[in-house]
Amino acid sequence: MNNLLRLAATKSHVAGHRSLSTTAKASVTLEKHGQIGILRLNDPNRLNALTADMGDRVEGLVQEITARADEFRAIVLTGEGRAFSAGGDLEFLQKRSNDTTSRNTYVPPIPRPWWSYHLSLLPRLSVTMRKFYGRFLSLRSLPVPLVAALNGPAIDAGMCISLFADARVVAKDAKLGFTFVHLGLHPGMACTHYLPLLVGEEKANYLLLSGKVITGDEAFKLGLATKVVDKVVMPAPVLHDVVAEAIKLAEELTSGSSIATRSLLQTLRLKQDKDLDMALHREATSQAVCYATADYREGVDAIASKRKPKFGSLEQYYT
Repeated sequence: MNNLLRLAATKSHVAGHRSLSTTAKASVTLEKHGQIGILRLNDPNRLNALTADMGDRVEGLVQEITARADEFRAIVLTGEGRAFSAGGDLEFLQKRSNDTTSRNTYVPPIPRPWWSYHLSLLPRLSVTMRKFYGRFLSLRSLPVPLVAALNGPAIDAGMCISLFADARVVAKDAKLGFTFVHLGLHPGMACTHYLPLLVGEEKANYLLLSGKVITGDEAFKLGLATKVVDKVVMPAPVLHDVVAEAIKLAEELTSGSSIATRSLLQTLRLKQDKDLDMALHREATSQAVCYATADYREGVDAIASKRKPKFGSLEQYYT
């Protein structure tokens, strides 16, 4: 994780793409390829590190797509440049250790399932992990299938948002991982909920506890992806081969009746999202505890300093 997060500060070549409804400077863009929409995380100079602004943009575009649902059969989510997403923004991570535990984790009581709310209807939420999660979790409310096209590195929160998709296409050599523990942080962004559903509990335990970075080919073998493809970057305006394959998969998933497809999608997600709120609460609470520790401060400082972290001695008791 550390090496890939450090790369978020470096610049990368950006291939041109047609943007039909957003400007190139937007943190997330929306394009149309026939009846398939393409959402692009658009901060390639920092390897599409996730920020609150990017989350707000995702949420706004989800609303736009929902309002224009008669124009889209499916959505493909990908990253601009050479990465899908290197994970959480470093500045955001650094600020968490300076905030209070209650503000990092507080969410008011919710008498209904989280997905029946729009975030703007919730009472005040300060800068909390739950609010940060919610911006990107809005992807789960899309009325059409979502396919993630992992065109390059997807680490921690960046990999987590790919789990919100209904299917994934990965580049064979892409580096993927849930490496939170090497940051001194409990995993978040709902990965403790969705990952076991996708690969089974034992494999999920291994990936989360070890923090191992795997390739796209290994992810496919573990059941974490529907398709794996060789990564060949095509010159603009030709689509990236991973995105092109994701579009084909999206078309395949929506080849039947749109009414039947969309109602089935809601049925499948309803089951998949059962107990999600409990997992989100546990993740946010556990992360808030970690933010106050010396290990977390060491982990973040190690990333900023481009070195390996040196964590403290074993805890006698931890909850």
